[in-house]
Amino acid sequence: MAKPATYREQVKIENTMRLREFLSELPPYVKEYFRAKETTTSDKTRLSYAYDLRVFFRFLQETNPTLHDKALSEISIKDLSMLKPVDFEEFEEYLKAYKTPDNRTETNSRTGIARKMSCLRSFYDYLCKRELLTSNPVRLVDMPKIKEKAIIQLDTDEVAALLDYIENYGNDLTGVKLYHYQKQKYRDIAIVTLLLGTGVRVSELVGLNISDVDFKNNGIRIIRKGGNEMIVYFGEEVEKALKDYLELQRNGITPLSGHEDALFLSGQKKRISVDAVEKMVKKYCSAVSVKTITPHKLRSTYGTALYRETGDIYLVADVLGHADVNTTKKHYAKLSDERRRSASKAVVLREKLDTQ
Repeated sequence: MAKPATYREQVKIENTMRLREFLSELPPYVKEYFRAKETTTSDKTRLSYAYDLRVFFRFLQETNPTLHDKALSEISIKDLSMLKPVDFEEFEEYLKAYKTPDNRTETNSRTGIARKMSCLRSFYDYLCKRELLTSNPVRLVDMPKIKEKAIIQLDTDEVAALLDYIENYGNDLTGVKLYHYQKQKYRDIAIVTLLLGTGVRVSELVGLNISDVDFKNNGIRIIRKGGNEMIVYFGEEVEKALKDYLELQRNGITPLSGHEDALFLSGQKKRISVDAVEKMVKKYCSAVSVKTITPHKLRSTYGTALYRETGDIYLVADVLGHADVNTTKKHYAKLSDERRRSASKAVVLREKLDTQ
């Protein structure tokens, strides 16, 4: 009997199938581009790129009179070679708000536009590298300027208030609402405590299995972005929250087939989804803070606390699973500046004389 696919393997299969759906609409040379990208990108990244390229080809079909009657798959390299920088500037403008084939309105922030333009730049680089095109006009287009965002996280008091709030959330509930809260109480506490106490990504959290938890060493085995396996260690508070959840709730549930080893389950007895965790975090956090808090912001809360305690940016990068420490430095630059300022008072050149 074949061994059932792990959560990560199942996600990869689903992403691969969705990628094939996107590519079935696009020209053959686009498929070749994705084959070339397979060894250097994750399945999630390739899926995002495919979505972005489909948006671009739909834009061409919709706005270019010579391509109106062509299917997306019929748009040729010659058609692409006719495009000028101004066409890509028009695409940037188009991305701010456009209609999908099913008449939904889609919008993009500067970050979203920059991502799609970056994808196009990479795609055209590939076509030039394969000598299918002689130049890359996307490189002549200015990319949207991305404003630096301040790190949003919970303060120490807000963290304590959040955990207290979840523990006592049921005090004012009755009936069905109280029943559902009690049913998921220990799960919710364990999830939020784990996010705050380890800084794992929400995608890593939902992929956890019971067999990934090692109470002997207080560590969890997670699959990082890119597929790398790593042990993330946790402290006593996380240990207690996980044990309470397992002993008082999880062990009493019979999951649906295929979800037997999933650590965190939904109300339907299936592995909990990223969307469900995001909604749960938003519900609780909105009661204790005016900030818009997501699971990623809880990750930032952990990263900030760890950096303030240790001052070791390389440790923070390693624990958070950042492939490039410069990513970590960029996020915590303000905190680094605070530490440098405090260093100015650490060295005294001459002791002040006591005048009394």
